[in-house]
Amino acid sequence: MYQNKTILQYFQQLANDKNGCENVVKYFLNRIEAFKHLNAFIEVYTEESIQRAKALDTKRNNGESLGKLHGVIVALKDVICYKGHKISAASNILKDFTSVYSSTAVEKLLAEDAIIIGNCNCDEFAMGSTNENSAYGKVLNTLDETKVPGGSSGGSAVAAQAGLCMISLGSDTGGSVRQPADFCGIIGLKPTYGRISRHGLIAYASSFDQIGIFGNNIEDVALVLEIISGADEYDSTVSNKKLEKFNASSHNNSKYKFAYFKNALDHPSLDQDIKKNIEDLIKKLSADGHEVKGINFELLDYIVPAYYVLATAEASSNLSRYDGVRFGKRETSGTDLTDMYTKTRTKGFGKEVKRRIMLGTFVLSSGYYEAYFTKAQQIRRLLVNQTEKIFKDFDAILIPTVPATALSIGAMEKDPVATYLADIYTVFANLTGIPAISIPLFKHSNNMPFGVQIMSDKYNEVTLLQISDRILRDHKTA
Repeated sequence: MYQNKTILQYFQQLANDKNGCENVVKYFLNRIEAFKHLNAFIEVYTEESIQRAKALDTKRNNGESLGKLHGVIVALKDVICYKGHKISAASNILKDFTSVYSSTAVEKLLAEDAIIIGNCNCDEFAMGSTNENSAYGKVLNTLDETKVPGGSSGGSAVAAQAGLCMISLGSDTGGSVRQPADFCGIIGLKPTYGRISRHGLIAYASSFDQIGIFGNNIEDVALVLEIISGADEYDSTVSNKKLEKFNASSHNNSKYKFAYFKNALDHPSLDQDIKKNIEDLIKKLSADGHEVKGINFELLDYIVPAYYVLATAEASSNLSRYDGVRFGKRETSGTDLTDMYTKTRTKGFGKEVKRRIMLGTFVLSSGYYEAYFTKAQQIRRLLVNQTEKIFKDFDAILIPTVPATALSIGAMEKDPVATYLADIYTVFANLTGIPAISIPLFKHSNNMPFGVQIMSDKYNEVTLLQISDRILRDHKTA
């Protein structure tokens, strides 16, 4: 009925249905109920979304001006604040906490008549790659329920994958939108750092975090990016740079210059099926008249260590505010203030969050700061410099999104280091602040989907989206 339609097609359908918004909300509510075993949603705003839909139907039927997302069904990751609604970052330490304000992204969605249908499960405080680190339990992959959907934005990815919404928002600190998009066979965009305001996004690592977008077609993702990006007085890191309008037909005859990292494709962690399909894509792009060149990226093996030193250090600082005093869970059995802090954080935080806080506290500690944190910052600067040089000669970088397809549930439980190393292809974009997208192209011999990751220069999302749209269209017609 409404599943797999673009937003534009949905608008055309609404024009002939007086109760269209209400009907579409009920359709998606029924789907959410039918697929509730996937555990994608923490809370569904049933009555609220129906009432908003009725109000939007009245607005449309009265001939009033309509927003750019009139009646579009959106789901939010449980780290994005929505005033008057519970937000917990999938953690016991924030269970039953109600947000006192909305994020800037949410305010912009609502101003354009979007309907927010619920908040989605995720790894606790966005720390994880499987969506198994949640106080609400694991999320299942629709395509194979024995597999993880990826993380940390696994619930948002599954909501888009299973047709439980039209668009969903996640957050991407080290690949938390692109990796689950790849595991679920959908599109996942991480914009340039600063393109979308972080006001109202619960912080994991502030210099890395960015709100990202899940969708099933480039056109919808581009429209949502256009709406939620832009200046914000509440975020000093947000950019005022204008986002050009995406036009799907403006790039049909364009020829692009692609770089790919040869050592990334030759990396021992990369699945051979993924490697072969990406190499075939490279050959096809070259045959179609694009310039494609392999380069050796010498800093590849430094990316994951640098990321985890810096991200955990920032997490240690950001999560220090959750102490049981100002908001969230408080353990009342403590004998004094220090004991109360300790017991609250011990019981409130999950295992993975504790691990990252401890790592971050260690690298920031006296005697280790220079050896770890400062060195990681220097690596980050080298990565930024090297990336700027690459984009002087190329329009985009092609790289795998992940080294393997969706993992079996529980596969990474005993080896967290292996989980961190699996981020080798995604954390690069967060370290350098560039936009990146994962697009679904292929099917593995194990029947699970995978795609390719494309990256462009800072604030060049429109070119990135046009390239992605072109590759997707060419792949479907091949």
